[in-house]
Amino acid sequence: MRLETARLLLRPVVADDLESLVALDNDPEVMFFINAGAPTPRAEVEADLQWWLGYPDRYPAYGFYAAIEKATGDFLGWFHLRPGEGAGPDEPELGYRLVRRAWGRGYASEGSRALVDAAFAELGATRVYAQTMAVNIASRRVMEKAGLRFVRTFVADWPVRIPGDEHGDVEYAISRAEWEADQLRTGRTAT
Repeated sequence: MRLETARLLLRPVVADDLESLVALDNDPEVMFFINAGAPTPRAEVEADLQWWLGYPDRYPAYGFYAAIEKATGDFLGWFHLRPGEGAGPDEPELGYRLVRRAWGRGYASEGSRALVDAAFAELGATRVYAQTMAVNIASRRVMEKAGLRFVRTFVADWPVRIPGDEHGDVEYAISRAEWEADQLRTGRTAT
């Protein structure tokens, strides 16, 4: 699946994205809410990329998407829409990681909205959800702007202690019925 928004092209990740992914995962600020800012070893990024490349074989139409800025052709990061752990293909998880220069410019919300719309309009999802640390206010705001609603606070078992993890994690979600009501209320249609 490929999606276009006003400013982004979301396309499946490819092997040639490796260097951009390595740079992304070695920015301490980008990785702060993932692993307290530790650099990700290249071999781990390579292994992740190989797993991502095979994802559509396991779940057609779902996977990991490179976010490309249409105006410049620059790699801005990635999004994923995939069945979550323990959930079926009709309940995909939304995720994203963007380079710092893309922060605060609405790209995360724009890409997230496009994937949420595609999940319901094209992929038959009944619910889309996302999770983050409770203290990750920027990510929580992206989820809200993408139409997701707060569901719960929970405690995740993280392998690395991250400042603020004592406040737990949060889940946001939107159901098909909520998405359809939002479409009618706003007059917005999925693209």
